[in-house]
Amino acid sequence: MASTRYREIADSLRKRIQDGEWAPGETLPRHADLAQEYGASRNAVARAISVLEDEGRLWAVPRRGTIVRSDKRRVIMRTNLVRRNTRHVVDGKPTAGGYSFPAAQGDELWVHHAEPTVTEEPMTDARLAHMLNVKVGAAICRRRRVTGPPDEPPFQISTTWIHPRGVADAPLVKEPYGTGPGAWIDRLEEAGHGPIEWLERRRARMPDQQEATLLQIPVSLPVWEIVRIGYSAKDDNALEVTQVVIPSDRMEEVSRLERDESAKWPHPDNGPDGPPIAGRRRSNP
Repeated sequence: MASTRYREIADSLRKRIQDGEWAPGETLPRHADLAQEYGASRNAVARAISVLEDEGRLWAVPRRGTIVRSDKRRVIMRTNLVRRNTRHVVDGKPTAGGYSFPAAQGDELWVHHAEPTVTEEPMTDARLAHMLNVKVGAAICRRRRVTGPPDEPPFQISTTWIHPRGVADAPLVKEPYGTGPGAWIDRLEEAGHGPIEWLERRRARMPDQQEATLLQIPVSLPVWEIVRIGYSAKDDNALEVTQVVIPSDRMEEVSRLERDESAKWPHPDNGPDGPPIAGRRRSNP
């Protein structure tokens, strides 16, 4: 009987999650409290939770406990298109401000899951320091946002490092709030750095402890890292570096493929590949 008790607890917890007793991002009671509630050992509760972790319903987050995982995955169409951001609302009216980059495009208005900060921090990441062309350890203006849909766990951490010459030209970039996400880019461009041009670099990696805590994920879950480098039109040098970190289980990237001129259909008869073959009538043997 004891060997099957954990399965009964797992079935019960699964149903309670499905019924909405704990929403995605919420924390389950402590193992000891669940053991008392079910009249079972803590080992049985731990095994039951392990079953639900293997199913992808729960995970253990350091210093937070056992968290209900979100079952929503967002499909993001990655293009090289940057749009003007019109999703802001100021005094009840739609307002344009900053830009909408591929990872954040859409009409959904996200919220802050943590208080936005603007601080001066030492640039300890040698990779980002190289991109921004500053010395490792230099004090750099850092803007950090933890955002996502209002009824889901945090979707992304967006951290922007602004070169000191940009801060000197546009001191308003140090304001934590403004007309909305991206408005600091307007201030930089108005100060003579526009139009800014961007280059993106993307990779998968493991999160550090701070990132895992902010995103409410375990350190064992890989993340997407999108690094966007903004180059000033004034001197063509890097002006800002923005690092976006997204849990890998929350995002699916889709890219539309386009044919190069050399791959146009139908193929020319005199091309390097000869005449087209699709649909060509075959002779009888």
